[in-house]
Amino acid sequence: MNDKIDNPGADSELHGQSDRRVRSDAKRSNDALLRAAMIVFKTSGVDAPVREIAEKAGVGVGTVYRHFPQRSDLIVAVVSQEVDACVDAAEEFAANYAPGEALARWMQRYADLIATKRGLAAALHSGDPAYENLPAYFEKRLNLVLAALLETAAAAGEVLAEVEPDDLLRAAASLCTVARNDDPEPARQMVALLVDGLRYRAASSTNPLP
Repeated sequence: MNDKIDNPGADSELHGQSDRRVRSDAKRSNDALLRAAMIVFKTSGVDAPVREIAEKAGVGVGTVYRHFPQRSDLIVAVVSQEVDACVDAAEEFAANYAPGEALARWMQRYADLIATKRGLAAALHSGDPAYENLPAYFEKRLNLVLAALLETAAAAGEVLAEVEPDDLLRAAASLCTVARNDDPEPARQMVALLVDGLRYRAASSTNPLP
């Protein structure tokens, strides 16, 4: 006598658990690759060998290509994730610091984003269609959060209301070209001077000299 009872529901549940484990493993592998790529890009540039990224992530080269078939796929994923992290930092700074200080800290975070991406500008302007939507994504996301920080700081009288976020982003990006040898500190100092100038002008306009 066969006492086995068919239970399609149990099979479905087992398959569902297996699928979730596969997705979870894939996400962990993907996250490890992105973290490794961020580090390697900062030290060796975006043209670093794929093997270097694989070794840093603790995976085989085949795993890198399985997740990111083209180098451009990996670059886009890394840049998008770092832009998103920079955007998220704005909310954290706004919640924990006075408006002017929140703006200053976020601009330093932006300087780090720009200064430590060796070779990124060349890649974005290489003509590769894989990058054609990235600058617009970059600008839209960062413009929105910077506009909010500037509006709050202007309302508090800590910067002038006439400052445009896209102008400030472009000015800071230009200053970040002073970064050399993987050291973002010169860029950070220049961006700090830029923000200090905005804050000084605001203070001067409200307290003019006699």
